[in-house]
Amino acid sequence: MLKQQIRTSKLADPGGHFSQAVAIPSKGVMVFVSGMTARRPDGKISGVGDVEEQARQVCENIRSALEAAGGSMDDVCRVDVYLRNIGDGERVNKVRRQFFRSPAPAASVVEVSKLASPEFLVQISAIAVISA
Repeated sequence: MLKQQIRTSKLADPGGHFSQAVAIPSKGVMVFVSGMTARRPDGKISGVGDVEEQARQVCENIRSALEAAGGSMDDVCRVDVYLRNIGDGERVNKVRRQFFRSPAPAASVVEVSKLASPEFLVQISAIAVISA
């Protein structure tokens, strides 16, 4: 899938790992990946207390969902990142940079008071467009 990063001097440079906007050709299959957590395939939670390890497992889970749909991490055009502690943002961005090549997907990052389990520190949902 061809992704084009949209940048304009009318907006501040992104302060994290995201694009101001991403343009994607309209042909293809849209895949909406539900909010992924650090739950491993065996049902156990990876990296309890370690936001970077949890972010790594979350990104692996997103990759698995996309591959099952015939796509890859390069097809992701948007992510929504939910953090229990907004101060963990840069640590999560460090992991995201390993999974999402340039141009980075458009993104929102928000702090939440709770996730589905008190052990979860991060949750990420994604939208991808997979070329037909």
